[in-house]
Amino acid sequence: MTEVDVAIRGQLIHVEMEGEEHLPVIIFVHGFTGSTSTWTDVRSHFKGSYRTVAVDLTGHGKTSIPEDPIRYSMEEQVADLDALFTKLRLESFTLVGYSMGGRIALGYTIHNPDKVEALILESASPGLLSENDRNARKTSDKELAQKIIENGLQSFVDRWEDIPLFESQKRLPLKQRDKIRQERLQQSEKGLANSLLGIGTGSQPSYWDALQTINKPVLLITGELDQKFVSIGLEMKKHAPSWEQTVVSDAGHAIHVEKPQLFATMIKDYITRVR
Repeated sequence: MTEVDVAIRGQLIHVEMEGEEHLPVIIFVHGFTGSTSTWTDVRSHFKGSYRTVAVDLTGHGKTSIPEDPIRYSMEEQVADLDALFTKLRLESFTLVGYSMGGRIALGYTIHNPDKVEALILESASPGLLSENDRNARKTSDKELAQKIIENGLQSFVDRWEDIPLFESQKRLPLKQRDKIRQERLQQSEKGLANSLLGIGTGSQPSYWDALQTINKPVLLITGELDQKFVSIGLEMKKHAPSWEQTVVSDAGHAIHVEKPQLFATMIKDYITRVR
C-alpha cells in the first residue's frame, strides 16, 4: 500500500492507494469522524483485481484542517476531489461513498459525470428538501460544533458512539469497537466542528431534483436496522427509478464496518454486472 499527501488547492489531502495502475479503480470516501482506515477490511477483498484509493476528506484523518468552515462546503470538497483525481491521473472509476462521504460522492457525480463509471452510496442522502428542515439542521449542527470545541473530543465521541444510528455496532467484538473508537478519537475538534458547519446536511445543497440527471449506474446500500436511511433510499429510487437499492439484513448504518466481506462482495458483483 502507498500513502501520499497530495498538495492541491492550498491544502494537503491524504490518500492511500493499493493495486497496479492498469487495474480498474475504486475510490472510497469515508463518513463523518472517519478516515481512510475505515475501509481497511473492505479493501483487503479487492487485492489483485482492482486498484483501490481511499481519501481522507477535509478536516479528517491526516488531511489539512482549514480554519474557515466555508472551505468544507460541498462546492469546495467537490473541487478538491476533482483536483486530486486529476493530479493522480484517475480518469475513470467507481466511486463509493458512506454517509457524509456518500453525500459528497453524489455531489461529485452530479458535477463530474464523465469520470464516474458507477456510483455506490452507502447509507447516504441527497440532503434535505425543505428550507425549514435545512435551517433547523444547521442550528443543531452549530450547537454540536460548539460542544465539540468547548467539551473536547473524548466527550463528543462518548456521546456520538451512543446515538441510535450506531446501536447495532455495540454487537461487534470489543477489539473492533475499540478500533472504531480510536479512529474517532484521532480526529481534530476543529476539523469535526468545521465539517458540521460547512458540509452538514443542512448546509449542503439539496440534490433531490438532480438525482434523475445522473445517467450512470447507481447502487444504494442500506442496512435493515437503519430504517431512516432505508426510507431515504426508497424515496431516492422514486426520483431515479433506474437506480438499484439493496437492503442488507441484520445490519445498521455502517454496513462496511459490520459486514465488510459482504459489502465488498456486493460492490464486486455490481461492478461486474454494470461493466
